[in-house]
Order: sequence, then structure tokens, then C-alpha cells
Amino acid sequence: MSLPAPVEHQIHTADGPLPGLLWLPEGTEDGRPVPGLVVFQEIFGLNEFVRSRCEDLAARGYAVLAPAVYARLVPQGEQAPVVETPADAAGEDFMPRAMELVGQVDWAQAVRDGLAARDELARMAGVDQDGVGLLGFCFGGGLAFNVAASAAQAGVPVTALVSYYGSALPDLLELAGSVDCPSLHHFGTSDSYIPMDQVEKIREAVTAGGSRDQVRFELHEGADHAFDNPHPMFHHAEAGARAWEQTVAFLSEVLPSGVLPSGVLPSGVLPSGVLPSEALASPTIPSEVRPSVDGR
Repeated sequence: MSLPAPVEHQIHTADGPLPGLLWLPEGTEDGRPVPGLVVFQEIFGLNEFVRSRCEDLAARGYAVLAPAVYARLVPQGEQAPVVETPADAAGEDFMPRAMELVGQVDWAQAVRDGLAARDELARMAGVDQDGVGLLGFCFGGGLAFNVAASAAQAGVPVTALVSYYGSALPDLLELAGSVDCPSLHHFGTSDSYIPMDQVEKIREAVTAGGSRDQVRFELHEGADHAFDNPHPMFHHAEAGARAWEQTVAFLSEVLPSGVLPSGVLPSGVLPSGVLPSEALASPTIPSEVRPSVDGR
């Protein structure tokens, strides 16, 4: 599936238009609705890393809308701030600016904007209005969780939620009762921002003490906060790769786009050189389509 370049898109909100980036996969013009994902940024804005993940998802058949949360920090019409994190830059070169920006965000405004983005994507021609999920990283992981709760409370629950090390989650646990959609949470066991005792409190709340089979909680051994970000300061290659495989498998299960995860064959199709009798003798299910329930 070829991938079109993202286009700038104005999201209609009660507080005025909010810019964002929109990726539409092939198939949105042939009458077959595709599922949608609203992707929420890290503290660095819609930088190259977040855009690359949006492109990955669009290549897998999802319509992807990424609201520029930081656009609310500048006069309307000006470019939303973005903090790039090149591999050769030290943390002190970009972290102060990112922390300054995230500290200016009006959280309630950001939640309203997130809800508006969900509604905007659901209204788009070619998008399945009943198949819109949320995905977020760090700041965006917490924001996605809050938006999922608010959407449920408004009677328009999202179809799926993926939250990567949601930094605001320790302060949002009172909302966990409202977030009962199929969900996937990723945390590193060496998160220097969210200690493991806090991570376990999050697990207890979002899984309702382990009673919600639709909520999956993955712990990634040795990974620090923001481990999916490719900058050397954050990146944990094994955890990042494993978490993305789990994310793709989870979405393929609960919000299928029709594009299979890499290495997974359509039902009834056997790998080259495998006879039907051999397949029946030793059936196997690829591990990437069998994510664990709680990551333990």
C-alpha cells in the first residue's frame, strides 16, 4: 500500500480551528470505510518521530489525524512549535524548550481539542465513524487516556486506546472507571519519571484489579521513559520494537484495517513450501497476534 504525504487539516472545535496533520491511506475513495486513529504527540510536538509513527499507521490502512496541541500556544495562523531531537543533540539542547512548552498547555483545552479531533475524524468521508481509536506517547499517552474517558462520558466511546508511558496517568486514575474500551498500556520497568510503585497503581486502576480482559498492560524490562523515541537519550531498541509489534497486533485485533501485521498470512493461506497436512499436524499462531493479557 503506497503512502500519500500528510496534508494540513483544520480541526473544527468550539474554541476555534486547530491545525493538525492528516494521513489518508489508499481505500478511502473506493467506498470501503477505513478505521481511524487520533495520535497525540510527546512533549516535543509533532516532530519527526511522531510523524513517522503516524506514517507507519497510515501504511497499515488507518486514517490518522494528529492534532497540533501546541498550536494553542501561539497566535492563530502561526506554525505550532515543534522541538526536534536529532540523534547528535544532547538533552540539554532540547529538553528545556520542550518542558517550557508542555508547561504552558491548558490541559482542559487539550482534552476538548482531543475530543474534537476524534469527532472530526469520525465525520470524514471514507472513515468508519464507529471505528476510531486513540494512540499517544508520553504527554500524549495521558492525554489519550483522558480523552477516552471524556468520550465515554459523552456517549461516544472510542473503539481502542493505546497509551505509551502516559506521563499524566498517575493523576488521572479517578477516570479509570470510564475507560473500559479495549486498551493497551506500555511502560518500562526502569522508568525514571514514573516509578514502578506508580506503574503498579496504574495497572491496578486501568485493569480494575485484573478483571478487565480487554485491557492489556505490557511491562518492558530495563526500558526507561520514552523508550520508543529513537534519540539515544531515551531509546531502548528491544523494548521499542517489541512494543510496536504488540501495538500493531493489538490494533489488528480490536480495530482491524484489513492490512495484516508483517509476517502474518491471511486466513487459509499457508507459507510457501508448507503442505495442508503439515499445517494441520502442527498448527501455530504467530506470537505477534497473541499479545499477553497483562505483560507479566
